[in-house]
Amino acid sequence: MVLEVALIDVTPGHEDDFAAAYAQAHPILCGAEGCRSVRMTRGVESPSRFVLLVEWDSVEAHDVNFRQTERFPQWRALIGPYFAGPPRVEHFIDVPA
Repeated sequence: MVLEVALIDVTPGHEDDFAAAYAQAHPILCGAEGCRSVRMTRGVESPSRFVLLVEWDSVEAHDVNFRQTERFPQWRALIGPYFAGPPRVEHFIDVPA
């Protein structure tokens, strides 16, 4: 399992519009093969900053089963207009305790 972490800065004043667009876009992302869970969080101190957390079976599941399909442009068309800049996206794996 890998965790995709996307730091998304939204144009100030459009946070509620972004959240509404995310609600519409959520099923597009969740329906991708290899997607285990999706969670969006919003900054308390920085309310225009959102963090998207997606658990994938693998990095390839994210890249091939989502980004290289029709789902990605559909997703991006809904939420992308509210971006203040390109999101910063990285993948992480668990560290055993």
